[in-house]
Amino acid sequence: MDIPIEQAVSLLHEAAYGTLATHASALPGYPYATVVPFVPDQSGTPVICVSALAEHTRNLLADARVSLSVLQPAATDVQNARRLTLVGEATPFEPDPDALARFLRYEPATQHLLTLDFQFFRLTPKTIRFIGGVGRMGWLGEEEWRAMPQVPAGTEVNLLREMSLAAPSGVRLLGVDCYGVDYEVAGRRNRQRFAHAPVAPAAVHKTALGLVASLG
Repeated sequence: MDIPIEQAVSLLHEAAYGTLATHASALPGYPYATVVPFVPDQSGTPVICVSALAEHTRNLLADARVSLSVLQPAATDVQNARRLTLVGEATPFEPDPDALARFLRYEPATQHLLTLDFQFFRLTPKTIRFIGGVGRMGWLGEEEWRAMPQVPAGTEVNLLREMSLAAPSGVRLLGVDCYGVDYEVAGRRNRQRFAHAPVAPAAVHKTALGLVASLG
């Protein structure tokens, strides 16, 4: 069945971590799965920050092919929960200042790790299998993912600054994209979707400011 891409986008923004599967270097032919925190970049693509000493990092450097499994946060009935598996390639990269600031808004505890041997990888999807519950599932392709509209990084930073002035007490804004707003309350990540997504990049400013007072 056809899956609206915003469902996959929303899940990747709601979840703070997923299960990363790599090709085991120490045991050729076997998968190696481990839980990692991740943050979607401006295009919605998951970014991870991992130690050079980690087994999965050694695996990534030997074979870039990966999958990332993500489950709806706080799900109690997994069969009826939203979940996805992203299959793609991991590419090491050095984030620019805007990309680094975005990552640290979502994962501030990473800041002290950057003085160690940690490095960034972008998990670019080839395909995504999304399951919305029993009997509700489908595939999303690489071309669909690349065609999603994006909010420029500079625009996001300025918008978050403006939204923060109107946000309720206790709300920490994390990110804005063409499908919704990410924010944190009492240490827990939340997401408010736009009613008619995706919103054109030029209209995100007005749409996001219109809902900021309702966050909480």
